[in-house]
Amino acid sequence: MAKILMKGNEAFGKAAMVAGCRYFFGYPITPQSELPEYLSRELPAIGGTFVQAESEVAAINMVYGAGGCGARVLTSSSSPGIALKQEGITYCAGAEVPCVILNVVRGGPGLGSIQPSQSDYFMTTRGGGDGDYRTPVYAPASVQEACDMIMDAFDVAELYRTPVLVLLDGMIGQMMEPVDFDKPRKQRELPSKEGWATTGTKGQRKPNIINSLYLSPEILEEHNYHLQRKYDVIEANELQYEMDRTEDAELVFVAYGTMARVVKNCVNEMRAEGYKVGLIRPKTVWPYPYKAFDEIPACKNLFVIEMSLGQMVEDVKLGSNGRHPVHFYGRPGGMVPEPKEIIKRAKEIMGGVK
Repeated sequence: MAKILMKGNEAFGKAAMVAGCRYFFGYPITPQSELPEYLSRELPAIGGTFVQAESEVAAINMVYGAGGCGARVLTSSSSPGIALKQEGITYCAGAEVPCVILNVVRGGPGLGSIQPSQSDYFMTTRGGGDGDYRTPVYAPASVQEACDMIMDAFDVAELYRTPVLVLLDGMIGQMMEPVDFDKPRKQRELPSKEGWATTGTKGQRKPNIINSLYLSPEILEEHNYHLQRKYDVIEANELQYEMDRTEDAELVFVAYGTMARVVKNCVNEMRAEGYKVGLIRPKTVWPYPYKAFDEIPACKNLFVIEMSLGQMVEDVKLGSNGRHPVHFYGRPGGMVPEPKEIIKRAKEIMGGVK
């Protein structure tokens, strides 16, 4: 099949359908509203169910219900909406309900703006709800990569029985790029849902129960240990990152999503001028590629670029563990760092113009 030129938000919806998603529950909010608009039209046409819920809180609880039945289910929103979904997300994590959640990030805090941002990193990677839980988080840098990751996210959600988040910014949601939906996908052997999904007993077995309430502290403690063992397996098996010309790089940029695309252009321009620079790009931001910082032998400085006042930079400091000076440049509120300013600051860090 040939590539199709699509707007990001619409492509995300098609990717979900290709992955077998037949249920969507959500609420419109800029800059992701094209996604539910697309699915409201396309999902019913293939026998799926689309519901515009009365609120984001209602939407995530509908996801809990459908996911608890073993259905492939999606919800999406933008920053304030994802904040409202946090209670439901931690319920899904505690009850081990598989689902996929897209966050097309806008500037904050509060209602903020409708411009693209990366200021939801803390909320998304640390978990905005209560308890000791984690969720896998993909951070794509293009519409094609987002679609690939969304399709894989449904498999990962089922494999580990966990919510999976995809962290995008408004630019990726709004841009148009060609997408191939027939690319070969990683094949995973997925477990049966019979032992947990609430599909009805038909008088043939005991009922399955989806639950995150454990009144005995001893039982809840063991459940938390069970979840942690699962997270350890996810960290071992699902980590993704890219290293770009880091073998001899004296300055290594660290950026994800749209900013990684901007920084790649900066790397190309500075390399052409003789500067030894490279890029670490996390493709998953949980699990985070801390081990990437063991693979930069010539590095003298790390330079983190974000569309925020500095959130991922804390993970970079953890990964570096004091081995490299960590510098930061970011702009908040929906403002995008410009290549010329990034390059100027990188040259200053490296000792000036050659």
